[in-house]
Amino acid sequence: MKKIAIIGASGYTGAQITALIDAQASLSIQGLYVSENSLDKGRLLADLYPSYQHIQIPLSPLSAEAKQAIVDQADAVVLATEHSVSLELAAFFYNQGLAVFDLSGAYRFADTAQYPKWYGFEHTQAAVLADAVYGLAEWNAEAIANSKMIAVPGCYPTASLTALKPLKPFLTDAYPVINAVSGVTGAGRKAQLHTSFCEVSLTPYGVLGHRHQPEIATQLGQEVIFTPHLGNFKRGILATITVQLKAGTTEADIAKAYGVYDDSPLVSVKHNQFPKVDDVVLTPNCIVGWKFDPQSNYLVVASAIDNLMKGAASQGLQCINIHFGL
Repeated sequence: MKKIAIIGASGYTGAQITALIDAQASLSIQGLYVSENSLDKGRLLADLYPSYQHIQIPLSPLSAEAKQAIVDQADAVVLATEHSVSLELAAFFYNQGLAVFDLSGAYRFADTAQYPKWYGFEHTQAAVLADAVYGLAEWNAEAIANSKMIAVPGCYPTASLTALKPLKPFLTDAYPVINAVSGVTGAGRKAQLHTSFCEVSLTPYGVLGHRHQPEIATQLGQEVIFTPHLGNFKRGILATITVQLKAGTTEADIAKAYGVYDDSPLVSVKHNQFPKVDDVVLTPNCIVGWKFDPQSNYLVVASAIDNLMKGAASQGLQCINIHFGL
């Protein structure tokens, strides 16, 4: 049995992956941790999330003693922390020999020059970053198995890349246009005016400047136009993508390309059928639907995931299972 420490367990993603790990017989929770100045320290996770009444584990402050206990007792660490916090914590635990599964963006770019622009900090852990792999589970399983530093993808990139990567051989130079809508849990648990109940309305944000745009482009190997939207629902993402394919591409070519997911237990692909958010909420699944116009060579593909599950926690669990061969 592998023991997993979860740091940042009081947030939506941290609590979700805690519940998933707790439910898996081959894994156990070494401890749940929050920052030393967190108002949640000392409380039970079940007090914050009554739906997790079966998890009667306190949220411990991440003191120096707690870090040493993690090093001594755990096989792996999950970081559900702010990007700049993950930057140092991931390096510390990785250098102590633990497997690290980072749900933040601190290790998603191989190029250190990207971090000041998109995350607002200088990346100070070049050696650890050089060993990091991108944890898109259906595409990078071998690398995930062989590295102890796994950068779990963002939720929007997971939905977008799952839909687009099979199409890469057929893409023209035209930028794929991604319009994606997320539930408000994507903004985290911290109280903010723009995510309060009375303020939420369908709206675009981060237009032509969202940090997930270069993440998608880097992993796809092609520039994209990405526009995220905030929706007035709790959880889920629907990405609707318009993409131009090369002349001569047929529906049979597209169907064959998406056959890469035929053996996947979590990704399903449908021709001329499109998913809705409710199809995937509270599941680790991704549903992809597509339709092609051979006259214009344009394809529309929609990808639906739960942003807290396949977009974060359940994909993190996939990476843990792949890494440990579970």
